[in-house]
Amino acid sequence: MTETQAADTKNASGQTWMGCGILLVGLIMAVGAAMIPSEAGYSGVGPNFLPALVSFVLLICGAWVIWEARSGGFRNLEEPSGAETGFWSGFAWMSAGLLANAALITTIGFILSCTLCFALAVRGLRTAEADKVGGFDLKQFIKDMLIGAAISAPVYWMFTKLLAINLPGLTSTGWI
Repeated sequence: MTETQAADTKNASGQTWMGCGILLVGLIMAVGAAMIPSEAGYSGVGPNFLPALVSFVLLICGAWVIWEARSGGFRNLEEPSGAETGFWSGFAWMSAGLLANAALITTIGFILSCTLCFALAVRGLRTAEADKVGGFDLKQFIKDMLIGAAISAPVYWMFTKLLAINLPGLTSTGWI
């Protein structure tokens, strides 16, 4: 077996496993969608419609990926660009932002927790782009926090005031 054939076999195996993973996610979502009550909501569409639709599409995509992988793999793929390994420092910053958001949203409210999530995620992206961890820049972090607040505050107000969807707030006024 030549080196190219060995690489193609490895890629096809990885692609098959990716398809199996997509199928598994689709099945889990389908089970979850089946557990959601289907009482008709607005225009006769119940709350389980969108999760059921997404799970159906995932099942189709998973089966398609497996079929492609088993029938010769994805053809004419370009060689991947970028680093050989992931940039774990950037991943850690982004993960910290998501975990902090999940942990703090009911304590400090939607706006502040999403602002912190944005600032930490941007820090992770900046370090990955620069391909170095670098020092902590307080001025840039404050700027990122202000941008995060400028994004999350209107989203919060739109959901709570216009759509009447309750999101955790910092005060009982409903504005922060």
